[in-house]
Amino acid sequence: MPTGACGIDCDVCKLNLKGVCSTCGPGDGDTAAAKAAAQERILGSPCPILACARLNRVRHCMADCSQFPCENFSSGPYPFSGAFLSMQRRRLQEAPKAYAPDGSHLAVDEAYWQAAAQRDPLTVCNLTFFEAAGPACFQFRFLNEELRIDLGARTLLRPEPGGRWTAVKDPLLALATVLYLKNVQAVHPLGQDIVSGKDLKEGHFFTGPHVFRTDPIRRRFGQDLPGFQKACLALGGKPMPLADAAYQLLPFPRLALYFLLWQGDEEFKPRLQVLFDRPIETILAADAIWALVNRVALAFGDISVGRAAAGS
Repeated sequence: MPTGACGIDCDVCKLNLKGVCSTCGPGDGDTAAAKAAAQERILGSPCPILACARLNRVRHCMADCSQFPCENFSSGPYPFSGAFLSMQRRRLQEAPKAYAPDGSHLAVDEAYWQAAAQRDPLTVCNLTFFEAAGPACFQFRFLNEELRIDLGARTLLRPEPGGRWTAVKDPLLALATVLYLKNVQAVHPLGQDIVSGKDLKEGHFFTGPHVFRTDPIRRRFGQDLPGFQKACLALGGKPMPLADAAYQLLPFPRLALYFLLWQGDEEFKPRLQVLFDRPIETILAADAIWALVNRVALAFGDISVGRAAAGS
C-alpha cells in the first residue's frame, strides 16, 4: 500500500513515481520497517512519526491513533500545516454523527423518553445500579467514564471541571440508555449464558447493512494482542478465558458485552467477535443492541495504548 503511516499518499507523488523516493507504507508493515532502517542508516534516526507508528503498530495515524495529531506532527515542519492540524483537533472533538441501520440520522423517539421518565426512580436504581441525580435524572458509569442521563431534558450529560455537567450529543448511547431504562424489569446474572448475536431471537437482524461496526478494532489490534488487552483494560474490561484475548466490558453496571479477538497470522486473518448474555434480548431490541455495540466500538478509538517519544 503506497499510503504512509503519516497519511501521505506516495502513489501520487512524483518522487515516488520517478523512483527517487519510496513509500514508508503502513506503520505495521514490512515496508515501514525497511524504510525506518534505511533512515536510521542514512540519517542517523528514523522519522519520529514512522518510529511511533511502528512501535504502536498503527497503520495510519489519522485513522487508527486516538492521539492524532500528536506532538510528532506539531513539532515538525511537515507533512501537514498548522492550520490543517488545528482543523483536525477541532473536528475530532465533535461528536460522531450517528446513523440508524437504514442510513437515516439516528434519533430517540419521544415516546421512549416519556416512558423511561415515568418509571419509579427507586425501582430503576435497584435494577440497574444507576444513581438518582435529580428529577428524572440518573448518573451511571459507561465503561470508564461517569455520565448522566436527564430524561426530562432529553439529553446525556458529561462532567466538566468545576463540578458542571454539560450536555453532549451521543445518539447511539442515548438510544441504548433510554431503552434500557424503559425496558429493564429484572436483575440478570452476568457471564452464565453467553451467546453470539446470531443466537439471539432477532439474530437475523445483525447481517448485511446491520452488521456491527467493529472492523476498525479488528484492523487496529488484529496483529497487536497486547494493544487490545491494554485498550480493554483502559475501558474497565475484565479478562475472560476465551479466544486469544477476550474481555467483559460494562457499558452499564448490570449489562455486559464480550469482545473476543483471535490474532491473525500468515495463514488466517484476525477475527473479532462480540458476544452477549442471553437475557439482553429481553431488555433491548435488535436495533438498540446494534446501537450499543457500535457505541462501545467507537470507545476503542478514544483509547491510547502508548506511543513513541518524538525522535526515538
